[in-house]
Amino acid sequence: MSIKQKIRITVFMISIKFAKWAFSAVIAVTIAGALAGCGKREAEIIPRTNTAFAQKSSRICLSELKSNNISFAALPNKSYGGGCNANNAVSLIDIGTKITNLGPMTCSLASEFADWTRDVVRPAARKHLGSGLARIETSGTYSCRRVQGSGNLSQHAHANAVDVFAFVTDDGRRVSVLKGWNGTTGERAFLRDIHSKACGQFGTVLGPDFNRQHVNHLHLDMAASRLGGKPYCK
Repeated sequence: MSIKQKIRITVFMISIKFAKWAFSAVIAVTIAGALAGCGKREAEIIPRTNTAFAQKSSRICLSELKSNNISFAALPNKSYGGGCNANNAVSLIDIGTKITNLGPMTCSLASEFADWTRDVVRPAARKHLGSGLARIETSGTYSCRRVQGSGNLSQHAHANAVDVFAFVTDDGRRVSVLKGWNGTTGERAFLRDIHSKACGQFGTVLGPDFNRQHVNHLHLDMAASRLGGKPYCK
């Protein structure tokens, strides 16, 4: 075998080895990029903070908020003592309507409250009040307290309830639960409409007809009803 033939064979073998190495490198970079992309997408959709949102069901709730274009911040689990806590909670930043005084609320409550505002309250304002919805006024969500006349902790003690006191329309009218429940025809229809439809979304819905402690607000929470698991609405 001539020297030229030996050189050609050597060059050919080196070319084959280089081609194999280059192909392996491309595959490795492609896989790494894909994994990095997946990890990034998951981190964006499912933010993790301490032990919060460890269960798949709770992470699905965060994904649903994001898919519905709800701006929120996932919060770390927090215990306040005395059995009071805020677990798997979020802070709602923007749901398309201004909401006052909202504190931490469980993700499930936040999701239903955002849906109720969008699908029930806004259309009802147009229908019964002839104006768009500018603002919902609440007294907040979390509060470490017991149910009046009971030794049981309120759902507010778990950031699982919200109390709604009033609604403000685009044309500047303020419809409060206290005055509007027995107010004008439009106000009465509006408040009863959103109250009755809330019963299909929340675990417990309490209004002025329940007792005097609720004469000025709508109480909405996600607790499972003790009446056979059915929503309690009054």
